Amino acid sequence: MKLMFLGAPGAGKGTQAEVVAKNHSIPTISTGALLRTAMKEGTELGIKAKSFIDAGNLVPDDVVIGIIKERLAEDDCKNGFILDGFPRTVPQAEALDAMNINMDLVISIEVSDEAIIKRMSGRRLCGECGASYHTVYIPTKVEGICDVCGGKLIMRADDKPETVISRLGVYHEQTEPLKDYYSARGKLVLVDGTDTIENITAEIEKKLEAVEG
Repeated sequence: MKLMFLGAPGAGKGTQAEVVAKNHSIPTISTGALLRTAMKEGTELGIKAKSFIDAGNLVPDDVVIGIIKERLAEDDCKNGFILDGFPRTVPQAEALDAMNINMDLVISIEVSDEAIIKRMSGRRLCGECGASYHTVYIPTKVEGICDVCGGKLIMRADDKPETVISRLGVYHEQTEPLKDYYSARGKLVLVDGTDTIENITAEIEKKLEAVEG
């Protein structure tokens, strides 16, 4: 199965991609992780990507696509894979098509902007050990203090409401058009992302069974 997860930042696509990947024994291909690995290993494309990131610029499509192409050629992708965080734009999707990589299903996890802002602005990290919490869903025993090591909890800059609103704007402008792109090809399914993690997974598995069946 060649799958793709779409959704706004904080919609839970990374969580679902991990669960589905485990259930079907296929790898999750995360653009962010691939870029970090390529830069760490100092590959030709990694060095290129680092020069853009260090300058505060977005990594251009041709570099991202090159890194994705290299990863998809590896043996563990032969039985399928999940794309998480790629493509981000219609030109990237067209490049994927040009590589003759045809997705079986594109799963869009739907969550309203209001719910995303509430969800992400409640996230907290321990500044000492990195443990993750949420003020509503995973609260600590003592407010602001890590259950694991007693360190102080911090809010990532990415999770501040003004940053989340800005990121949602970029998503609606650049990435959301992919829904129309894949809908026109009969590949898109929508899943309600406001349910429990388990129920969302069950709904995704139903959609996969329909495609496999």
